[in-house]
Amino acid sequence: MPTKDQSRRAKVRTFSAPDRDHEMLDAIARYHGSSKSAMIAGLIRKEFWRVFPNGTETIPPDEGAQVKP
Repeated sequence: MPTKDQSRRAKVRTFSAPDRDHEMLDAIARYHGSSKSAMIAGLIRKEFWRVFPNGTETIPPDEGAQVKP
């Protein structure tokens, strides 16, 4: 079975947030039926590609992605 290279593996991370923000994250994750980690990662990806539609020097667009000239 192929394994993910080290840069593609999920790593345990932590974050600080007020109780209210944590409760909001929990509510959104439950609504969408996903984990809090998946919600955070999805929101980060969405915002990253909104800000950098062509990627950056170190983070290129995925293969086959439509990019703006």
